[in-house]
Amino acid sequence: MLPIHHIYPKLATPANVIITTHQKPDPDALGSSLALSQVLLALGHSVTVISPTNWAAFLDWMPGAEAVLNFEITREKSASLINAADWIFCLDFNTLSRTKNLAPVLEQATAAKVLIDHHQQPAVESFAYGISDITKSSTCEMIYDFIIEGGWENLLTVDVAACLYAGLIGDTGSFRFPAASANVHKMAAHLKETGLKHTKVHEHIYDNFMESRLRFIGFVLTSRMEVYYEYNTALIYISKNDLLRYDIKTGDTEGLVNYPLSIGGIKMAAICIDRDEERKWSFRSKGNVDVNTFARRFFEGGGHFNAAGGRSSASLEETVKTFKKVLKENASEFQLI
Repeated sequence: MLPIHHIYPKLATPANVIITTHQKPDPDALGSSLALSQVLLALGHSVTVISPTNWAAFLDWMPGAEAVLNFEITREKSASLINAADWIFCLDFNTLSRTKNLAPVLEQATAAKVLIDHHQQPAVESFAYGISDITKSSTCEMIYDFIIEGGWENLLTVDVAACLYAGLIGDTGSFRFPAASANVHKMAAHLKETGLKHTKVHEHIYDNFMESRLRFIGFVLTSRMEVYYEYNTALIYISKNDLLRYDIKTGDTEGLVNYPLSIGGIKMAAICIDRDEERKWSFRSKGNVDVNTFARRFFEGGGHFNAAGGRSSASLEETVKTFKKVLKENASEFQLI
């Protein structure tokens, strides 16, 4: 994988560009994709953003979101565009498998693939160019760097800034997490200078849900959360029936895993959600608790040191039982006791 700066001069020539990201894109994934698409469009490229799946309705406000293709319902059209592409930008994922059913199409594509990502252990052999930097708060921060270093600061419009700011607050927990470096705050200031109305972005992302979601959160915290003080850990598990009962949509469980971390002494929080095809895990931690390694070793996942995801093909009951077992057996190793 060649360094990212090698492509700057190549982008002077208009080309067919595809931008894609991981399945069920969050604010950072969709925000970085739409910000980059606007800049490349302004440079004269033909650009299409393709999401492997649907995304949360609270992201529909983002400039350009209406043109994003959902691969699950546009497979033939999306595959045709990918096969005709000159460049494929891969944002906010470290391996093609994170794109679910889109992965085989990307693997067979002849276009040069460009990685821009901040997760650990990227599959660099899958990309011709790119940058992987785990010190970065978000892929949106990396797209901001890409724009500035490419000499395109004049293309940093209010719409681009809004998309970047959404990803920035999403992946830093509104600047709470350790990744919110001094450079992140400088970036936020620069985005504000474009005329960005940051309160509107916060409202779109955090104040845009149905009443049922709030009632769902209350139910989950009351009936589906277990706290293991002896291991400084909390677990939330959610069944399919729970999701159906409250009519939970894509994005409605976003951020739930962070709630138990507000309990004094809790170092790790985990949530397991019973999806149709598998059980999805999310892990969050404080301090020196490495949930990336935890997720990789026990739940076929990974991500960041303090934030990771995983999966299990076992039933909800069995995978929760496994979690409790590995927690008890490995608590000291992961500095949970």
